[in-house]
Amino acid sequence: MTTTDVPTLPHWIDGAPHPSKSGRTAPVHNPATGAEIARVALADQEEIDAAIASAERGSALWGSFSIAKRQSVLFAFRELLNARKGELAAIITAEHGKVRSDALGEILRGQEVVELATGFPHLTKGAYSENASTGVDVYSLKQPLGVVGVISPFNFPAMVPMWFFPIAIAAGNAVILKPSEKDPSAALWMAQLWKDAGLPDGVFTVLQGDKLAVDGLLTSPIVQSISFVGSTPIAQYIYETASRHGKRVQALGGAKNHMLVLPDADLDLVADQAVNAGFGAAGERCMAISVVLAVEPVADELVAKIGERIGRLRVGDGAGVDGVEPDMGPLITDLHRDKVAAYVDIAEQDGATVVVDGRGFTVDGHENGFFFGPTLLDRVPITSRAYSEEIFGPVLSVVRVASYDEGLELINSGEFGNGTAIFTRDGGAARRFQNEVQVGMIGINVPIPVPVAYHSFGGWKKSLFGDAKAYGVHGFDFFTREKAVTARWIDPAVGHGGIDLGFPRND
Repeated sequence: MTTTDVPTLPHWIDGAPHPSKSGRTAPVHNPATGAEIARVALADQEEIDAAIASAERGSALWGSFSIAKRQSVLFAFRELLNARKGELAAIITAEHGKVRSDALGEILRGQEVVELATGFPHLTKGAYSENASTGVDVYSLKQPLGVVGVISPFNFPAMVPMWFFPIAIAAGNAVILKPSEKDPSAALWMAQLWKDAGLPDGVFTVLQGDKLAVDGLLTSPIVQSISFVGSTPIAQYIYETASRHGKRVQALGGAKNHMLVLPDADLDLVADQAVNAGFGAAGERCMAISVVLAVEPVADELVAKIGERIGRLRVGDGAGVDGVEPDMGPLITDLHRDKVAAYVDIAEQDGATVVVDGRGFTVDGHENGFFFGPTLLDRVPITSRAYSEEIFGPVLSVVRVASYDEGLELINSGEFGNGTAIFTRDGGAARRFQNEVQVGMIGINVPIPVPVAYHSFGGWKKSLFGDAKAYGVHGFDFFTREKAVTARWIDPAVGHGGIDLGFPRND
């Protein structure tokens, strides 16, 4: 199939597909086959301006809608998503490569935020204090920001945008979503779903593009906030640039998540969960466990158990063959596959033992796919870049430590603070860990501690830039701004008391 044979994916502006005239495109591949299945438009400045202008019109209209009307549209979106989630899962598998059940799981976790957002009337109401001073009432109003931007990564093309846009829309804002160029179709599908749910034109916009589109959102005076998930260097760039242009920012960055295994832990449970957390979605998730800190003397036994389980994993096309779904699909691109392989090379050169080697992995009938086999490294030196840097692939490293304190120190000394976990039967040790570890999301015998929607998602240190985490109460606070109103209605029988040049008092 040549470039001219594949479709070009458009923007979504003013409630409809908006073909690009920029003349710039990027390829979209099926990672399982390596085939180019589409081109995606890359916006020029004229298209960026059109998207922002449409969203500005949409925000003015949508912000004036009653709470009841907005809520009805959110409920309609929820019902449509539940009924048609299989369609979206198939799109995700085709462009990202993750297995179908994992794609459905991603959608369901995003749906949790949609369901939270349907309860927005309670979470966006203000407060009222009657007679705060004599004859004076004070109350607060929570109002939408206007136009907000969401810049999402390739690894969760549905869930990550749904961390932000349901709450932003519920609060009365218009959203411009800039999806990853690698898997952009999920965003267009969700845009159509919003249209079917009755959302007015301009309230949900999809702007396809690269850095030009990103910078257009970061610098526009109309866009009031930016929500981002991606690597730490880009998160820092997003935060600094958008903040410099007067915007609110929640920029979630990278991670290097550790699992601390104490000697009393159930090692069969640990091995199962380490495999689940290390190799699900081919390791392409910021909450993946990438380092197992094994407190001796359990490391030898644990490495053997993990290696045995890895040997049973099926790797293949995420869509499945003859109704049989694999456990793990390919990586997103050939370049990323080669980058992951380079980290394994580095670990080996630095003295790590390659227990299970995923380099050079191929799938019969999919020899051009971007596959990388699950990889287990033992005795990884903490001085190695393979230990300290985010690999973002199916590579699980084991580091042997002598004690709880040594393991805790390794976690706390890292530059990231996204997620971590401890596996133990000792409640006192677990309680101590949750208080002493310097990480934003903690699992106790839970390997991927992604909070439910009514709590908030976000890490510490270089895993989060900005003060607001994603979804939960943080989300509603982020997408609204508060007005405090102080009101006095004069009692004609009393009068207003005449002139008083002193500072207002609360009597």
